[in-house]
Amino acid sequence: MKTVITNRKFEASDKLKGIIERKIARLDRFFPVEETANITLSTRGKFARVEITIFYKGTIFRAEQENVDVVIALYDAVDTIERQIRKNKTKLSKRLRDNAFAEAETFEPLDDLEQDVIGITKVKKFYLTDMTPEDAVLQMNLLGHGFYMFRDITNKKVCVVYPRENGEYGLIVPEDE
Repeated sequence: MKTVITNRKFEASDKLKGIIERKIARLDRFFPVEETANITLSTRGKFARVEITIFYKGTIFRAEQENVDVVIALYDAVDTIERQIRKNKTKLSKRLRDNAFAEAETFEPLDDLEQDVIGITKVKKFYLTDMTPEDAVLQMNLLGHGFYMFRDITNKKVCVVYPRENGEYGLIVPEDE
């Protein structure tokens, strides 16, 4: 697996880069050689932060870990991704074999003028993917997010899934007027 290391207020030594590449190599059994793991290294106070993101066939595998020692944070992040894969092994293998995730479109954010007026401090772009609500719940859980936006494969509407307090999931579907 290829690694792309991004430093934010952090300077990775060659030794650390070697450690990162060796540790990420543990994930080679899950992903093909041509896949890329994006690793972001940063600091927050006295803590080192490691973020690993892997995009594979429309599925996002992501882990963030903080620790005083960057190597421990790295090991914890890789372990988190391995746990995600093992925990969802059956669901993921079925989804990936069936090619459940189609080509994605880019979500366009508000323009700069609107951002200043309503006080948006961060804009994220993501791929809006055609999938079933069950696939969206799986993706939301893999990312550890509180909701997930997707395009429903059956009705082509942009929908949102979210966890409910009772342990079940909710689905928001727009209604045509």
